[in-house]
Amino acid sequence: MATVRTPSDEVRSDIQETLGRVPEWVNELPQTALPPFWSLMKNFQLGETRIPNKYKELIGLAVSGATRCRYCALFHTEAARLNGATDEEIAEASLMGGFTMMASTFLNAQQADYDSFKRETLDIVAYVKAQAGKTPQASPAAHADRV
Repeated sequence: MATVRTPSDEVRSDIQETLGRVPEWVNELPQTALPPFWSLMKNFQLGETRIPNKYKELIGLAVSGATRCRYCALFHTEAARLNGATDEEIAEASLMGGFTMMASTFLNAQQADYDSFKRETLDIVAYVKAQAGKTPQASPAAHADRV
């Protein structure tokens, strides 16, 4: 009598082939969640997308630090290294996560007006774009009226 393989069995075989093992925590996922979880992990996180894998892992590392998930921090650090990230890039991503959380905490605690923040941000972007089109020889005094 032939053994009937379930969709979860097929997924575990694919995980084994891709990663060399099925992590124990993966076996704890609900059976109905395993196929879509693995599909997203394999095709988006590990797969080639418009964002290079090194950058995706550095983003994951920054989020891991912000959420204080040591499991994710370990995974994304090692995956970033596998994708060519240097220790300096890993440190910068970690700091970027912390810096973003600091600014976010401040803005939210101060209850800054979102519409004003948006307007100021878009004004800054427009100014920086305009400056990028100018020659680098412009004197600082030329912009003194904006300070």
